[in-house]
Amino acid sequence: MADSPHENGFRQPLSSAATPTDFQKQIVGVALALLPMTVIWRLGRKKLHQFAPWLYSLSFLLLIMTALFGREVNGNRNWLSLGPLQLQPVEIAKLGLVFMLAWVMKTGYQGLRSYLVPLGVFSLIFGLVVTHDFGDAMVLAVIFLFMLMTFKAPAVHIALVLVSIAVLFPTVVLPHLKPYQQARLTSFIDPTKDARGSGYQVTQAMIAEGSGGFEGKGYRKGTQIHKGFVYSQQSDFIFAAWAEEQGFVGCIGLMVLFAGLLWRMAHITSGLPGLQDQLVVTGVMGWIGTQVVENIGASISLLPLTGITLPLISYGLTSLIMILTALACVIVVQRDRNLDHV
Repeated sequence: MADSPHENGFRQPLSSAATPTDFQKQIVGVALALLPMTVIWRLGRKKLHQFAPWLYSLSFLLLIMTALFGREVNGNRNWLSLGPLQLQPVEIAKLGLVFMLAWVMKTGYQGLRSYLVPLGVFSLIFGLVVTHDFGDAMVLAVIFLFMLMTFKAPAVHIALVLVSIAVLFPTVVLPHLKPYQQARLTSFIDPTKDARGSGYQVTQAMIAEGSGGFEGKGYRKGTQIHKGFVYSQQSDFIFAAWAEEQGFVGCIGLMVLFAGLLWRMAHITSGLPGLQDQLVVTGVMGWIGTQVVENIGASISLLPLTGITLPLISYGLTSLIMILTALACVIVVQRDRNLDHV
């Protein structure tokens, strides 16, 4: 996010509170998600897998259009306007990548050559996203990493990937980012060091979270939230809004629900007989889990601020529809697990 300083260098309260219209749009999003969810339920698992190349191709085309004609918001060019329709193609690409990787990795690890096609599939999507949207590119990378583990890639190969990222990011990637991007990725170490600059948003979020106390201030009674001190409180910093109004108890409850969802998907994965099905569920689990950890971690200054939303909670129609669609895919894969495999 990029909020502008006041003329005297001090930050002013920002009016970015969620509105009743936002809530109504989210309800519309749930209603719209019923269409793809119903189609998926009727298609069944086998046809879902067969549709993977088409979904991946659509994702690739939409990302190219976004790179060429996309609208930039908060420093990220990740919005595409198609007439009256506004969407984030990267959310569609996440599901497309999951299914396409599952398609090309279904035979399992069979030596170094078996990495070539999956790496190509991943690189095409990742390359289009990383230059404009670092946060979602990170989510795509973790999805791929989770699926590599299910792919039965040797542990030493996974370790080499992690070490390479740990070495290359601070030495090669970070120095080539714009100053404001560097600040967003490093300010979490000590946001109070520049509390009226790069650390402003996280500092205000932590004030809101701390002021909620044990039980919270109550619904719509959060002073930090409703006076506009916390920016993007309906999306990137929705956890701060929840913490101020629902307190420590509410935060623990929310995290328990997410943990239960992720545990359930892990349990489903362990009971699936086919590798392709396991890869799909693992990819969705990595997708949701990464966004949960990153969104909450950034809000409490444990992780860099990358603009990742909290699944099913943050405002955003494309994200909401695609997360619900992905969960529908998981349910159908689990339902049809004992049918003939693709």
